[in-house]
Amino acid sequence: MEFRIEVVDGKARAGACRLGAGEFRTPAFMPVGTRGVVKAMTAEEIDRMGFGLVLCNAYHLYLRPGVEVVEAAGGLRKFMGWGGLILTDSGGYQIFSLKGMTRIEETGVEFRSHLDGSAHFFTPESCVELQARLGADIMMALDVCPPYGAPAQEIERAAALTGRWASRCRKVDLPEGRALFGIVQGGVYPEMRERSAHELTALDFPGYAVGGVSVGEPRELTREMTELTAGFLPADRPRYVMGVGTPPDVLHAVGSGCDMFDCVLPTRMARNGAVFTARGRVALRNAKHAKSEAPLDPECGCEVCERYSRAYVRHLFMSNEITAARLATFHNLCFYAKMMNLARDAIVEGRFESLRRDFVAKYEEGES
Repeated sequence: MEFRIEVVDGKARAGACRLGAGEFRTPAFMPVGTRGVVKAMTAEEIDRMGFGLVLCNAYHLYLRPGVEVVEAAGGLRKFMGWGGLILTDSGGYQIFSLKGMTRIEETGVEFRSHLDGSAHFFTPESCVELQARLGADIMMALDVCPPYGAPAQEIERAAALTGRWASRCRKVDLPEGRALFGIVQGGVYPEMRERSAHELTALDFPGYAVGGVSVGEPRELTREMTELTAGFLPADRPRYVMGVGTPPDVLHAVGSGCDMFDCVLPTRMARNGAVFTARGRVALRNAKHAKSEAPLDPECGCEVCERYSRAYVRHLFMSNEITAARLATFHNLCFYAKMMNLARDAIVEGRFESLRRDFVAKYEEGES
Protein backbone atom coordinates (compact mmCIF):
# COMPACT_ATOMS: atom_id res chain seq x y z
CA MET A 1 0.00 0.00 0.00
CA GLU A 2 1.23 3.46 -0.87
CA PHE A 3 0.03 6.43 1.19
CA ARG A 4 1.12 9.87 0.16
CA ILE A 5 0.38 13.15 1.88
CA GLU A 6 0.01 15.91 -0.67
CA VAL A 7 -0.80 18.95 1.50
CA VAL A 8 -0.76 19.69 5.24
CA ASP A 9 -2.74 22.56 6.75
CA GLY A 10 -2.17 22.72 10.49
CA LYS A 11 -2.67 19.10 11.49
CA ALA A 12 -5.17 18.42 8.69
CA ARG A 13 -3.85 16.39 5.74
CA ALA A 14 -4.96 15.85 2.15
CA GLY A 15 -3.54 12.83 0.41
CA ALA A 16 -4.22 9.59 -1.41
CA CYS A 17 -3.97 5.90 -0.64
CA ARG A 18 -3.18 3.39 -3.40
CA LEU A 19 -3.65 -0.36 -3.16
CA GLY A 20 -3.53 -3.10 -5.77
CA ALA A 21 -7.11 -2.57 -6.92
CA GLY A 22 -7.20 1.21 -6.97
CA GLU A 23 -6.87 4.47 -5.10
CA PHE A 24 -8.94 6.72 -2.85
CA ARG A 25 -8.36 10.31 -1.78
CA THR A 26 -8.13 11.45 1.81
CA PRO A 27 -9.69 12.68 3.98
CA ALA A 28 -12.20 9.96 3.15
CA PHE A 29 -15.55 8.98 4.60
CA MET A 30 -16.62 5.36 4.09
CA PRO A 31 -20.32 4.53 3.76
CA VAL A 32 -21.12 1.46 5.87
CA GLY A 33 -22.21 -1.63 3.95
CA THR A 34 -22.15 -4.12 6.81
CA ARG A 35 -23.66 -7.05 4.88
CA GLY A 36 -22.25 -6.13 1.50
CA VAL A 37 -24.71 -3.35 0.75
CA VAL A 38 -25.08 0.27 1.83
CA LYS A 39 -28.66 0.09 3.01
CA ALA A 40 -31.21 1.42 0.49
CA MET A 41 -28.50 2.26 -2.08
CA THR A 42 -27.07 0.60 -5.17
CA ALA A 43 -23.36 0.31 -5.87
CA GLU A 44 -23.81 2.58 -8.89
CA GLU A 45 -25.31 5.31 -6.71
CA ILE A 46 -22.48 5.13 -4.17
CA ASP A 47 -19.96 5.35 -6.99
CA ARG A 48 -21.78 8.32 -8.53
CA MET A 49 -21.55 10.20 -5.24
CA GLY A 50 -17.77 9.93 -5.45
CA PHE A 51 -16.97 7.51 -2.65
CA GLY A 52 -13.88 5.44 -3.39
CA LEU A 53 -14.10 3.12 -0.40
CA VAL A 54 -16.89 1.33 1.49
CA LEU A 55 -16.83 -0.61 4.74
CA CYS A 56 -18.16 -4.16 5.08
CA ASN A 57 -18.17 -6.44 8.10
CA ALA A 58 -16.36 -9.78 7.98
CA TYR A 59 -18.31 -11.29 10.89
CA HIS A 60 -21.71 -10.65 9.33
CA LEU A 61 -20.61 -11.79 5.86
CA TYR A 62 -19.10 -14.94 7.36
CA LEU A 63 -22.49 -15.82 8.84
CA ARG A 64 -24.51 -14.84 5.77
CA PRO A 65 -24.10 -15.49 2.88
CA GLY A 66 -20.88 -17.27 3.91
CA VAL A 67 -17.34 -16.88 2.65
CA GLU A 68 -17.72 -19.73 0.16
CA VAL A 69 -20.56 -17.92 -1.61
CA VAL A 70 -18.52 -14.71 -1.85
CA GLU A 71 -15.45 -16.60 -3.10
CA ALA A 72 -17.51 -18.41 -5.73
CA ALA A 73 -18.72 -15.02 -7.00
CA GLY A 74 -15.12 -13.87 -7.48
CA GLY A 75 -14.76 -11.90 -4.25
CA LEU A 76 -16.74 -9.25 -2.45
CA ARG A 77 -16.21 -6.56 -5.08
CA LYS A 78 -17.76 -8.65 -7.85
CA PHE A 79 -20.42 -10.05 -5.52
CA MET A 80 -21.54 -6.49 -4.66
CA GLY A 81 -21.12 -5.11 -8.17
CA TRP A 82 -18.89 -2.44 -6.63
CA GLY A 83 -16.03 -0.88 -8.57
CA GLY A 84 -14.25 0.83 -5.69
CA LEU A 85 -12.16 -0.39 -2.77
CA ILE A 86 -13.38 -2.27 0.30
CA LEU A 87 -12.33 -2.14 3.95
CA THR A 88 -13.58 -4.93 6.21
CA ASP A 89 -13.94 -4.76 9.97
CA SER A 90 -12.55 -7.85 11.66
CA GLY A 91 -15.51 -8.52 13.93
CA GLY A 92 -13.86 -6.84 16.89
CA TYR A 93 -16.73 -4.38 17.16
CA GLN A 94 -19.12 -7.30 17.58
CA ILE A 95 -17.25 -8.25 20.76
CA PHE A 96 -18.60 -4.89 22.00
CA SER A 97 -22.03 -4.83 20.31
CA LEU A 98 -22.92 -8.50 20.93
CA LYS A 99 -21.84 -8.51 24.57
CA GLY A 100 -23.39 -11.52 26.27
CA MET A 101 -23.02 -13.60 23.10
CA THR A 102 -19.21 -13.74 23.15
CA ARG A 103 -16.49 -15.45 25.17
CA ILE A 104 -12.97 -14.02 25.00
CA GLU A 105 -9.88 -16.17 25.49
CA GLU A 106 -6.18 -15.58 24.92
CA THR A 107 -6.40 -17.64 21.74
CA GLY A 108 -9.39 -15.80 20.29
CA VAL A 109 -13.11 -15.18 20.71
CA GLU A 110 -16.18 -17.39 20.49
CA PHE A 111 -19.33 -15.84 19.06
CA ARG A 112 -22.84 -17.17 19.43
CA SER A 113 -24.54 -16.37 16.16
CA HIS A 114 -27.30 -13.80 16.48
CA LEU A 115 -29.03 -15.69 13.65
CA ASP A 116 -29.31 -19.21 15.06
CA GLY A 117 -27.25 -19.37 18.26
CA SER A 118 -24.53 -21.56 16.74
CA ALA A 119 -20.99 -21.21 18.10
CA HIS A 120 -18.11 -19.88 15.98
CA PHE A 121 -14.54 -19.43 17.17
CA PHE A 122 -12.30 -16.77 15.63
CA THR A 123 -8.58 -16.41 16.19
CA PRO A 124 -6.62 -13.29 15.22
CA GLU A 125 -5.11 -15.27 12.36
CA SER A 126 -8.41 -16.67 11.09
CA CYS A 127 -9.98 -13.19 11.11
CA VAL A 128 -7.28 -11.87 8.78
CA GLU A 129 -7.53 -14.96 6.57
CA LEU A 130 -11.33 -14.57 6.42
CA GLN A 131 -11.04 -10.96 5.29
CA ALA A 132 -8.48 -11.92 2.66
CA ARG A 133 -10.79 -14.65 1.35
CA LEU A 134 -13.63 -12.15 1.12
CA GLY A 135 -11.40 -10.00 -1.08
CA ALA A 136 -10.99 -6.96 1.17
CA ASP A 137 -8.42 -4.36 0.15
CA ILE A 138 -7.89 -3.10 3.70
CA MET A 139 -8.30 -5.54 6.59
CA MET A 140 -8.48 -4.80 10.30
CA ALA A 141 -6.66 -6.69 13.03
CA LEU A 142 -8.88 -8.37 15.62
CA ASP A 143 -9.22 -6.20 18.72
CA VAL A 144 -11.14 -6.00 21.98
CA CYS A 145 -13.25 -2.85 22.43
CA PRO A 146 -14.68 -2.37 25.95
CA PRO A 147 -17.63 0.01 26.42
CA TYR A 148 -17.28 3.41 28.05
CA GLY A 149 -17.59 3.04 31.80
CA ALA A 150 -15.90 -0.36 31.96
CA PRO A 151 -13.47 -0.72 34.90
CA ALA A 152 -9.95 0.53 34.22
CA GLN A 153 -8.56 -2.96 34.78
CA GLU A 154 -10.85 -4.37 32.08
CA ILE A 155 -9.82 -1.67 29.63
CA GLU A 156 -6.15 -2.27 30.38
CA ARG A 157 -6.53 -6.02 29.84
CA ALA A 158 -8.39 -5.39 26.58
CA ALA A 159 -5.67 -3.08 25.27
CA ALA A 160 -2.95 -5.56 26.20
CA LEU A 161 -4.80 -8.45 24.54
CA THR A 162 -5.41 -6.28 21.47
CA GLY A 163 -1.65 -5.74 21.24
CA ARG A 164 -0.86 -9.45 21.49
CA TRP A 165 -3.52 -10.28 18.91
CA ALA A 166 -2.15 -7.55 16.62
CA SER A 167 1.28 -9.20 16.72
CA ARG A 168 -0.28 -12.49 15.62
CA CYS A 169 -2.33 -10.81 12.88
CA ARG A 170 0.77 -9.11 11.53
CA LYS A 171 2.42 -12.48 10.84
CA VAL A 172 -0.31 -13.62 8.43
CA ASP A 173 0.74 -13.50 4.78
CA LEU A 174 -1.54 -11.27 2.72
CA PRO A 175 -2.34 -11.34 -0.99
CA GLU A 176 -0.38 -8.78 -2.96
CA GLY A 177 -1.93 -5.33 -3.08
CA ARG A 178 -3.79 -5.68 0.25
CA ALA A 179 -3.10 -4.00 3.60
CA LEU A 180 -3.72 -4.76 7.28
CA PHE A 181 -4.33 -1.98 9.84
CA GLY A 182 -3.74 -2.18 13.58
CA ILE A 183 -6.24 -0.73 16.07
CA VAL A 184 -5.32 1.35 19.12
CA GLN A 185 -7.36 0.79 22.27
CA GLY A 186 -7.15 2.18 25.80
CA GLY A 187 -10.53 3.72 26.51
CA VAL A 188 -10.38 7.24 27.94
CA TYR A 189 -7.02 6.69 29.64
CA PRO A 190 -4.20 8.62 27.91
CA GLU A 191 -1.41 6.47 29.30
CA MET A 192 -3.11 3.27 28.13
CA ARG A 193 -3.65 4.73 24.67
CA GLU A 194 -0.03 5.80 24.43
CA ARG A 195 1.15 2.34 25.45
CA SER A 196 -1.22 0.67 22.97
CA ALA A 197 -0.10 2.99 20.15
CA HIS A 198 3.59 2.30 20.86
CA GLU A 199 3.02 -1.46 20.85
CA LEU A 200 1.23 -1.28 17.50
CA THR A 201 3.64 1.12 15.80
CA ALA A 202 6.49 -1.23 16.75
CA LEU A 203 4.75 -3.82 14.52
CA ASP A 204 5.03 -1.47 11.54
CA PHE A 205 1.47 -1.70 10.21
CA PRO A 206 0.81 0.17 6.94
CA GLY A 207 -2.06 2.00 8.63
CA TYR A 208 -3.58 2.52 12.08
CA ALA A 209 -7.05 2.96 13.51
CA VAL A 210 -8.24 4.92 16.53
CA GLY A 211 -10.51 2.35 18.19
CA GLY A 212 -12.54 2.46 21.38
CA VAL A 213 -14.13 5.86 20.71
CA SER A 214 -17.79 6.60 20.08
CA VAL A 215 -18.71 3.71 22.41
CA GLY A 216 -20.85 5.68 24.86
CA GLU A 217 -18.48 8.37 26.09
CA PRO A 218 -19.37 12.11 25.99
CA ARG A 219 -18.50 13.92 22.78
CA GLU A 220 -15.74 15.91 24.49
CA LEU A 221 -13.94 12.71 25.44
CA THR A 222 -14.37 11.27 21.94
CA ARG A 223 -12.65 14.31 20.52
CA GLU A 224 -9.96 14.40 23.17
CA MET A 225 -9.05 10.73 22.76
CA THR A 226 -9.12 10.99 18.96
CA GLU A 227 -6.71 13.93 18.90
CA LEU A 228 -4.50 12.40 21.58
CA THR A 229 -4.25 9.03 19.82
CA ALA A 230 -3.57 10.57 16.42
CA GLY A 231 -0.57 12.30 17.95
CA PHE A 232 0.93 8.94 18.93
CA LEU A 233 0.70 7.51 15.40
CA PRO A 234 3.23 7.81 12.56
CA ALA A 235 2.71 10.82 10.33
CA ASP A 236 3.45 8.82 7.18
CA ARG A 237 0.65 6.26 7.66
CA PRO A 238 -3.13 6.70 7.25
CA ARG A 239 -5.06 7.24 10.48
CA TYR A 240 -8.57 5.82 10.59
CA VAL A 241 -11.11 6.86 13.25
CA MET A 242 -13.64 4.06 13.69
CA GLY A 243 -17.32 4.88 14.15
CA VAL A 244 -17.11 8.70 14.06
CA GLY A 245 -19.55 10.31 13.46
CA THR A 246 -21.56 13.51 13.22
CA PRO A 247 -20.47 16.16 10.69
CA PRO A 248 -18.82 18.36 13.37
CA ASP A 249 -17.06 15.33 14.87
CA VAL A 250 -15.72 14.21 11.49
CA LEU A 251 -14.36 17.68 10.77
CA HIS A 252 -12.80 17.85 14.22
CA ALA A 253 -11.06 14.54 13.55
CA VAL A 254 -9.82 15.82 10.17
CA GLY A 255 -8.39 18.81 11.99
CA SER A 256 -6.69 16.43 14.42
CA GLY A 257 -4.71 14.82 11.60
CA CYS A 258 -6.95 11.84 10.81
CA ASP A 259 -7.62 10.60 7.31
CA MET A 260 -10.37 7.94 7.22
CA PHE A 261 -13.80 7.72 8.84
CA ASP A 262 -16.89 5.53 8.91
CA CYS A 263 -20.22 5.77 10.65
CA VAL A 264 -23.74 4.40 10.27
CA LEU A 265 -25.27 7.79 11.13
CA PRO A 266 -26.04 9.08 7.62
CA THR A 267 -27.82 5.87 6.62
CA ARG A 268 -29.41 5.01 9.97
CA MET A 269 -30.70 8.53 10.58
CA ALA A 270 -32.10 8.61 7.04
CA ARG A 271 -34.12 5.46 7.60
CA ASN A 272 -35.56 7.09 10.72
CA GLY A 273 -36.64 10.23 8.92
CA ALA A 274 -33.75 12.58 9.73
CA VAL A 275 -31.63 14.37 7.14
CA PHE A 276 -28.43 16.38 7.46
CA THR A 277 -28.40 19.93 6.15
CA ALA A 278 -25.99 22.86 6.18
CA ARG A 279 -28.02 24.25 9.08
CA GLY A 280 -28.27 21.12 11.15
CA ARG A 281 -30.27 17.94 11.30
CA VAL A 282 -33.89 18.03 10.15
CA ALA A 283 -36.53 15.66 11.53
CA LEU A 284 -38.84 15.26 8.54
CA ARG A 285 -41.69 13.74 10.51
CA ASN A 286 -42.23 17.04 12.34
CA ALA A 287 -45.58 18.55 11.36
CA LYS A 288 -44.03 21.88 10.35
CA HIS A 289 -42.63 20.23 7.22
CA ALA A 290 -46.04 18.92 6.06
CA LYS A 291 -46.55 21.74 3.55
CA SER A 292 -42.94 22.77 2.97
CA GLU A 293 -42.00 23.05 -0.69
CA ALA A 294 -38.35 23.59 0.26
CA PRO A 295 -35.82 20.92 -0.67
CA LEU A 296 -34.32 18.79 2.10
CA ASP A 297 -31.35 21.19 2.11
CA PRO A 298 -31.57 24.40 0.04
CA GLU A 299 -27.75 24.45 -0.16
CA CYS A 300 -27.28 20.87 -1.29
CA GLY A 301 -28.02 20.45 -4.98
CA CYS A 302 -28.08 16.63 -4.96
CA GLU A 303 -30.52 14.77 -7.22
CA VAL A 304 -33.04 14.43 -4.39
CA CYS A 305 -32.91 18.09 -3.39
CA GLU A 306 -33.27 19.20 -7.02
CA ARG A 307 -36.44 17.16 -7.53
CA TYR A 308 -38.34 16.57 -4.28
CA SER A 309 -39.75 18.75 -1.51
CA ARG A 310 -39.67 18.20 2.23
CA ALA A 311 -43.44 17.86 2.16
CA TYR A 312 -43.24 15.03 -0.33
CA VAL A 313 -40.48 13.09 1.39
CA ARG A 314 -42.28 13.58 4.73
CA HIS A 315 -45.45 12.19 3.12
CA LEU A 316 -43.50 9.09 2.07
CA PHE A 317 -42.24 8.56 5.62
CA MET A 318 -45.70 9.07 7.14
CA SER A 319 -47.08 6.56 4.62
CA ASN A 320 -44.32 4.03 5.38
CA GLU A 321 -43.19 4.03 1.75
CA ILE A 322 -39.78 2.40 1.25
CA THR A 323 -38.84 5.14 -1.22
CA ALA A 324 -38.62 7.53 1.74
CA ALA A 325 -35.58 5.70 3.10
CA ARG A 326 -33.95 5.65 -0.34
CA LEU A 327 -34.37 9.37 -0.93
CA ALA A 328 -33.24 10.40 2.56
CA THR A 329 -30.25 8.04 2.45
CA PHE A 330 -29.18 9.29 -0.97
CA HIS A 331 -29.28 12.87 0.29
CA ASN A 332 -27.44 12.17 3.55
CA LEU A 333 -24.61 10.35 1.81
CA CYS A 334 -24.33 13.17 -0.73
CA PHE A 335 -24.12 15.60 2.18
CA TYR A 336 -21.19 13.66 3.66
CA ALA A 337 -19.47 13.34 0.28
CA LYS A 338 -19.78 17.08 -0.30
CA MET A 339 -18.51 17.82 3.22
CA MET A 340 -15.39 15.71 2.64
CA ASN A 341 -14.75 17.41 -0.70
CA LEU A 342 -15.07 20.81 0.95
CA ALA A 343 -12.65 19.74 3.67
CA ARG A 344 -10.11 18.46 1.16
CA ASP A 345 -10.33 21.60 -0.97
CA ALA A 346 -9.91 23.77 2.12
CA ILE A 347 -6.80 21.83 3.20
CA VAL A 348 -5.28 22.20 -0.27
CA GLU A 349 -5.99 25.95 -0.20
CA GLY A 350 -4.68 26.41 3.37
CA ARG A 351 -8.01 27.44 4.92
CA PHE A 352 -9.24 24.30 6.64
CA GLU A 353 -9.65 25.77 10.10
CA SER A 354 -11.73 28.62 8.68
CA LEU A 355 -13.90 26.14 6.78
CA ARG A 356 -14.35 23.94 9.84
CA ARG A 357 -15.26 26.87 12.08
CA ASP A 358 -17.80 28.34 9.65
CA PHE A 359 -19.30 24.95 8.73
CA VAL A 360 -19.78 23.89 12.33
CA ALA A 361 -21.15 27.28 13.46
CA LYS A 362 -23.75 27.20 10.72
CA TYR A 363 -24.56 23.52 11.27
CA GLU A 364 -25.02 23.99 15.01
CA GLU A 365 -27.45 26.88 14.53
CA GLY A 366 -29.81 23.94 14.31
CA GLU A 367 -33.05 23.11 12.61
CA SER A 368 -35.72 20.55 13.45
